[in-house]
Amino acid sequence: MGTRASQLRCPPLRPVRQYFDGLVPALAMTPSRLLVIGLDGFEISLAEAMMAAGELPHLQALAANGAVFDIDHGRARATGLAWEQVATGRAPDEGGRWSAVRFDPQTYTVCQEPTRSAPIFAALDARMVVFDPPYFDLSRTSARGVTNWGAHDPGVAAHGKPLGLDRELLHRFGPYAAKPWIYGFTWPSQDRTLEAGRALAEAVRQRSRAARWLLHERLPDWDLALVTISESHSAIEQFWHGVDPDHPLHGLPSGAPAGRAMREIYREIDRLCGDLQRMAPDAGMMVFAMHGMGANQADVAAMALLPELMYRLAFGQPHAATPVWPNHLDNGIPLLEPDQSWHQAMNTLVPAQPVSGSFSRLARLRRRIQGRLGRSRSDAHRPDALEWMPAARYQPFWEHMPAFAFPAFYDGQIRLNLAGRERSGRVPIAQFEAVRDGVVDALHRTRCAITGLPVVEEIWFPRSDPLLRSDFEPDLFIQWNETPLGFDHPTAGRIGPYPFRRTGGHTGERGFAYIDWPGIAPRRGRRSAFDIVPTIFHLLGQAYPPGHSGQAITQSRP
Repeated sequence: MGTRASQLRCPPLRPVRQYFDGLVPALAMTPSRLLVIGLDGFEISLAEAMMAAGELPHLQALAANGAVFDIDHGRARATGLAWEQVATGRAPDEGGRWSAVRFDPQTYTVCQEPTRSAPIFAALDARMVVFDPPYFDLSRTSARGVTNWGAHDPGVAAHGKPLGLDRELLHRFGPYAAKPWIYGFTWPSQDRTLEAGRALAEAVRQRSRAARWLLHERLPDWDLALVTISESHSAIEQFWHGVDPDHPLHGLPSGAPAGRAMREIYREIDRLCGDLQRMAPDAGMMVFAMHGMGANQADVAAMALLPELMYRLAFGQPHAATPVWPNHLDNGIPLLEPDQSWHQAMNTLVPAQPVSGSFSRLARLRRRIQGRLGRSRSDAHRPDALEWMPAARYQPFWEHMPAFAFPAFYDGQIRLNLAGRERSGRVPIAQFEAVRDGVVDALHRTRCAITGLPVVEEIWFPRSDPLLRSDFEPDLFIQWNETPLGFDHPTAGRIGPYPFRRTGGHTGERGFAYIDWPGIAPRRGRRSAFDIVPTIFHLLGQAYPPGHSGQAITQSRP
């Protein structure tokens, strides 16, 4: 159901060295500084197809003249913490986190936490300027710049350094142009799709103007500049069905405008890259994405179906109401009305439950803090607020269940209610593996209610000691097979089907890195996503701090 990102095929890139040489003077010696552009939630196969058609000349030129690497993010792709991993230089199994969602085993509550870690760039002996990198705590480095301006899942509070720089940027360029669409839900509505597409394309243009002002006028004395582009992330999660002809929703009225919007946003991102390179012709350049994107496989399964399955297995009865959908595709996939949101639809099926006082107080406290950070109620469905997610509404039952589903965004996650770890643990440690294996068997016996296929592609377990497991770690992870929208289980019965939430997700098979620097040979290769940060240190001639992840890309030019 939907195409994997790697299936968006394109012909080989044609040579463009002559074009590139006319754009920027060739670098005759080692550049004096490094410009790094991070593309958040970017699918390189779509970009490659557009490059082959001549639609992205700046990225095409960079690929033709620099080193090109396919980037493998591995299982860390599903953590949702790619930018924390960039900021800290740590993989999740080497000091990082496996999830941004923290579970408190004493209160059985969950919350999504911002980063607690200092950026690895605090160890950099160089002048650094950043613009809008998520999970980058400016206050703990000597870097200057602005964070949480228009980032998708910023992971930090809005901040400017020097003090007041964020307000200065706001005064010059206005509020972020696409704020209502950072976490947009648009597929049921052609009109909303058109509106979101226009706003996100304008947001890229606004980001380009702000970045050039910041790096060329306001803070021009930098050795390393890191600019993150988030519009690709916001766009692909709501517009993927427009560029994937095999997606079940491709033929809806929103499909064609979604596809046009995606391609226009990519063209604007390409122009931004060219604008920044012209602004700093003395700088070497790296453009990268930690992983690729594709069809969303996790939203419905992880957020709604899995929690209900675990409830039924524990109590032998349903909690969610039986859905009735007035409109659906011929294959049974439910559709929503143009003015209806996924959250509204799910609220009627899985109503909010009374929760513990501590959970309620925490929720109210988070809302007050978010208000002080300038976040509005219209952002109620952004990632750091979990109350909207059906999975979180099963929280009052967790302490009475042998195993339960965590709220999750990119995969399925299950935690056992383990004695000696959880306050009301029901599973003795001697039975941990037997209970866990029983859950695995139940999952393998579950089929998709739409396609009849198994819902599970892979299940894997953390390597840590169960009794010492991090509060950010479940006891098993589930990678879904295609896109389950409903479950059929032999004893638990049918759950769903439910409509799509986001059409795009973090399922691409590869990220990429284009590097134009005299010390890196023009070639094609494959590297770990965790090699990006040590390579930045290497290009600047800096020692990479020990105890961090990855290895620098050091191949020399012939």
